[in-house]
Amino acid sequence: MRPLEGLVVLEFCQYLSGPSATLRMADLGARVIKIERPGAGDGSRQLFLNNLARDEESVLFHTINRNKESYAADMKNPRELERLKLLIRQADVLVENFRPGTMKRLGLGYEEVKALNPRIVYGSITGYGAEGPWKDKPGQDLLIQSLAGMAYLNGNGDQPPTPFALAIADMLTGAQLTQGILACLVRRGITGEGGYVEVSLLESMLDFQFEVLTTYFNDGGKLPERSLVNNAHAYLGAPYGIYETKDGYLALAMGSVERLGQLLGSAEIAAFSDSKEWFTRRDEIKGLLVDHLKQRTTKEWLGVLEPADYWCSDVYTWDDLLRHEGFKILDMIQEVGRPGEIPIRTTRCPIRIDGERIKSGVGAPKVGEGNEKIDQDFQLKGML
Repeated sequence: MRPLEGLVVLEFCQYLSGPSATLRMADLGARVIKIERPGAGDGSRQLFLNNLARDEESVLFHTINRNKESYAADMKNPRELERLKLLIRQADVLVENFRPGTMKRLGLGYEEVKALNPRIVYGSITGYGAEGPWKDKPGQDLLIQSLAGMAYLNGNGDQPPTPFALAIADMLTGAQLTQGILACLVRRGITGEGGYVEVSLLESMLDFQFEVLTTYFNDGGKLPERSLVNNAHAYLGAPYGIYETKDGYLALAMGSVERLGQLLGSAEIAAFSDSKEWFTRRDEIKGLLVDHLKQRTTKEWLGVLEPADYWCSDVYTWDDLLRHEGFKILDMIQEVGRPGEIPIRTTRCPIRIDGERIKSGVGAPKVGEGNEKIDQDFQLKGML
């Protein structure tokens, strides 16, 4: 039995942040019912990555909505809204990620839902919080990264602001919401009280930067200065970064520059014995490493550094990673799909419970595919 089996989660969400939160709850055993507009459904059904589709819908949608049910309902239709309210009375969790005020205008804000079901845990995701001058701005991942200052951490110092090349704000915000919901469910198990969990993309990205923002707050407000050479962390000194070798790349983490020079056979690098200079003269040191590391292959350098327990790594492509036994032993790939259709290969839930890896082959639902069963299971038609 998975930890959340028996819980009913209603998802009033689109795109990535909210669905990523309910995906994790579905992985952990909850029954997740995705409330969608009749016809088009969730907008991410047509959000194609690399033009990749399956059954005329985006592979992204199939991936992030696996193991869920779809209930199609027009929330502006009074009769269908009443049916949803009957469903809410029987649910444990409700998650929504619309702009502030949208659910309230539909009569499904937290206070209205709490009146229907005092034990429910209600989770809300916004872009910038429910108040303030940005509350009505579109909460889109790239825009959030840009406003949060994150783009000035990536790339070299002479390069323009560089965003993370994936939807990091959406995914981490979904994870934050899941944590809050699970905490409220634990409290409910003790007190019987539901709760209201609010997270925003912007606050999640500020929390994600707590390490570097704390440095900024306590360093006189000095802005981070990215290294001009192989920048990997604006506040760390040499050798931290990724370097080209004779046949590939080598990642070097924190460590003594003096010892590194000794291991690499470079007296010039080893001469930097003052640890303070590893930051103040990092570009100079990194420049020396750039020239020196090109002389031998990645495998040769690893053969020197790894036995000495110097923190380093090869730099893999996904092809390299998937071929390696270190990846294969994790058993991270699963296939999901709809009956009669070609399955999609994707990652599994990264959590193990009691030693068991969590997998499920149930694919994403079609719009409204679960209406009949959900009506029957929750007696939605007979109760009106």
